[in-house]
This record gives sequence, structure tokens and C-alpha cells, in this order.
Amino acid sequence: MNLISLDIRMLRSLISVVETGSITETARRLGRTQPAITLQLQRLEELAGKQLFEHAGRRLMLTEDGTTVLTYAKSILRLHDELISQLASQEIEGQVVLGTPDLYAAFMLPSILSVFRKSFPRIQVELNCALSTPLVGLVKRGDVDIALVTRMNDFTGGQVVRREQLVWMTGEQSAAHQERPIPLALLPPGNIYRDYAIDTLERANLRWRIACVSESVGGLQAAAFAGMAVTVLGRSALVPAMREVGPNEGLPPLPKVELLLYKSSGATSKAATALHDYLAHYLRLDEELSGRGAPIELG
Repeated sequence: MNLISLDIRMLRSLISVVETGSITETARRLGRTQPAITLQLQRLEELAGKQLFEHAGRRLMLTEDGTTVLTYAKSILRLHDELISQLASQEIEGQVVLGTPDLYAAFMLPSILSVFRKSFPRIQVELNCALSTPLVGLVKRGDVDIALVTRMNDFTGGQVVRREQLVWMTGEQSAAHQERPIPLALLPPGNIYRDYAIDTLERANLRWRIACVSESVGGLQAAAFAGMAVTVLGRSALVPAMREVGPNEGLPPLPKVELLLYKSSGATSKAATALHDYLAHYLRLDEELSGRGAPIELG
């Protein structure tokens, strides 16, 4: 009998997809991209040698084998998380200031910080939400211990922990992308999301105008929800009532951006090191998943 090894992350994705009924929501909760979640599920089916899902219209339903795997996955995850919590050094304590834009605070970090709190219950994390450029200054001055930011053109240092695909988004029923000039909801000048959006439209000879400027992702989403504008965000921020607008609807493809993890030179405590290493581990790209099959559709 051939032995197989199941990745804990695959099991976690399976459970979340079944609980939420959505690959999009699972990607948001786990701080990953939709294609990455899809590829994990496909890889899990390959390793199990069983069909775990069947299509019911545009939705995916668990097969009998899928239900069996789900039952065991829940038990495995519970024991895994309990073990990690027990192995965590209970004597490590202290306060760590973590800086990040609200985009990542809302869509990437919640699940990671939740597990971190269980593993290190005596470490207090203070979250400081700001734009990437001022955060890099704060971490270099020591006012912020750790920062997760988007790499801007003039940034130096930092550890690349993730690459995020930028996409055009608008409201589910919006036709703002068909307007000329195209109304845009963007971050303030100096942000690479904004620069890529404008440069991409300019190269495609598409006229545009600024309809909304916001330092907060909530402001950009509000403009998109209302059908006032098209915005540019990482694919992990695609939420219900918003949809991705692709090349088939007339907007040119956007590049990926790099996420950098910084640690202040003065952040030498065990608490700061624990949080930094945790973030680096959970945010790092899964290179082994790249290049695999096509995404699974899920309504």
C-alpha cells in the first residue's frame, strides 16, 4: 500500500469551502488567492485518489468520499491546532506593534492572527493600519515593530512573503467599466496600485477619470458597490456583491505586486520574533502549487 501525506493547509481549505460554500470567501478568510484554493482542492483529490466534489449546477457538492474526508479533516485539524497550541512557548509574552494597510488587515491577516493568538496567548498584538509608505518609515524609526506592506518602487529591504494579483473590480450589477472615460476609485498618489491602474489604461489608450480617492479600502469598495467606479485591489479582496472585470470586458490585465515583511532593528524581543516568523511562514507563496490545472468553478 502506497502511503500518502496530506498537507494541513489542504484540509483547512476543504473545511472552509464546505463551511462557507464559496472559494472566494475561503480565499479571503485564509489570506490566499482563489486559484490557490482551487489548486489545493484539486491536489487533495489527486492524493486521495477519490472524487471529493460533484457539480450541482454552478455549485460544488461533496460526494460520499468527500464527506468522509471532511469528517476526518475536522478531527485532524482540531488535534493539529491543539498540538501547536501546546507546543507554543507559554512563557513568551510581551507586546508587538504590527503595521499594515487596512486591505491586508481585513482580508489576509484575520485567520493568521487568530491562530497566532491561540499559540501565543501571552503576546499582545497592537494593530496599526496605515498606507505602506508611511509604515516603512515607522518601522525603520522603531515606532512599529513589524510591518506587512506593498512594495513600492523606492522601497529597499524587507522580505518578499507573497505576490498578489491585482484585478479590476466593480459592483456586481455595475457597468462602470463600460463608461468613457472610465471612472476610477483609487488610493492616493504615490501608491503602486494607483500607478499600475493608470499606467495600464494609458498603455491601452483608454480614457479615464478619478471618481473617488480613499486611503481606506472601505471607501474604494463603497464607490464600487454603488456602481460609481471601477477600482483596483488584490484578488484576495474580492468579496460578495463585487465582481472581477477582465480582458473579455475591455479592461487590460494588471500585474502582480509583491508584499514585503519588515522587522524593526529594535524589535529584538522573543514576542516580536515569534510574530515575524509566524507571518513569514503563513504568508509565503506555495510555489509547489504553481502551474497546476485549471480552477474549479464555484457559484
